[in-house]
Amino acid sequence: MIGTRTRRRRLGPGARAVVIGLAVVVGLEVLLVGLEAVFGGGSPGGPASSSFATAEDGLAGYAELLDRYGRPVRSLRGSLTEAGLDPGTTLVVLGGDPLEEDEAAEVGRFVRRGGRLVAGGASAVRWLSHGDVVDDLPVRDFEGMSEATPLVDDPAVAGVALVRAAGEGAWSDVGSARPVLGDRDEPPGTDVLLAVSRVGDGEVLLLADPSPLQNRLLGEADNALLGLRLAGEPGRTVGFAEGVHGYGAASGLAALPTGWRVALAGVALAAVLGMVAASRRSGPPEDEARPLLPARQAYVDALALSLARTRQPAASVAPLQAAARRELARRAGLGADADEAALRAAASSRGWPDDEVEALFTPAVDEGAVLAAGRALARVEGGDR
Repeated sequence: MIGTRTRRRRLGPGARAVVIGLAVVVGLEVLLVGLEAVFGGGSPGGPASSSFATAEDGLAGYAELLDRYGRPVRSLRGSLTEAGLDPGTTLVVLGGDPLEEDEAAEVGRFVRRGGRLVAGGASAVRWLSHGDVVDDLPVRDFEGMSEATPLVDDPAVAGVALVRAAGEGAWSDVGSARPVLGDRDEPPGTDVLLAVSRVGDGEVLLLADPSPLQNRLLGEADNALLGLRLAGEPGRTVGFAEGVHGYGAASGLAALPTGWRVALAGVALAAVLGMVAASRRSGPPEDEARPLLPARQAYVDALALSLARTRQPAASVAPLQAAARRELARRAGLGADADEAALRAAASSRGWPDDEVEALFTPAVDEGAVLAAGRALARVEGGDR
């Protein structure tokens, strides 16, 4: 029985056009999203006060400024407890989520060993006390100032005459810290933008409102100079704490922002759709089962008919008869020189029909004799079945 074949369904012209059109649309859309995610696409973004952020409230411009003026920049992803903080560097923690207690404690040890910390924003007072970073916490007022000037001579504001801010916060009480930058017209210690506190061998620079360092105001007044002074002397590495802005310590694809990963997945999906739509079937369809040869008896009958049509059946069938006699002698245990009588007796003892016994020795002169000879050979090769 010949195995049945299954045909693979191919998309019709209309369906192929729909799939190709869908793949093109999805691919273009994903490509635009990916370009926007990677290159900004004219729409800056990112978390506020993050060195990765190109939005107006980001610090990407500040990080570039530091690097350009000899302050190498590090992006500290994940927890600060695993960052290996070097007391010879400056750590910037502005805005974002409050540090965990163990991180705050690590920052406190970093400062006391000689580290320089620039901290500020609305979340600062919520974690500075966790690690005893400063002895007397300042009090922050959400109403700030648009301009600030130096209140005292201090290296943190050397050369700075005027700083512009967005009015998003000020220290109303600096505690034990020293007010350095603020509003001269207000009582001492109030309406302060920047205060400095010595802790152990290090220094904490408390910036109530990070806006002077953000992209939107970095180029105003002496804001850029203030940013350089806060970072410390040239050659000093500046580390930006990015874990507070949601950037984990993952590597590889997992380290990419979610938008980038979505864009890459979409591009892959569009590519798969395109390949499916454009693919062509290669080769014939597979059979469900291996095709088998015709049954032996039917095969022999067909062969005999073909031989009969040659019109020389005796000559054509003679080799077949000889082969059948040799096989019969072998199976009967007779010698190769067994005579006709012995072979007839062996065939009869196995229950062969008379016409097949006769076909072993008589020249085939008609279609019936040819068929009988073929069946005899099939019988002896098949074990006398």
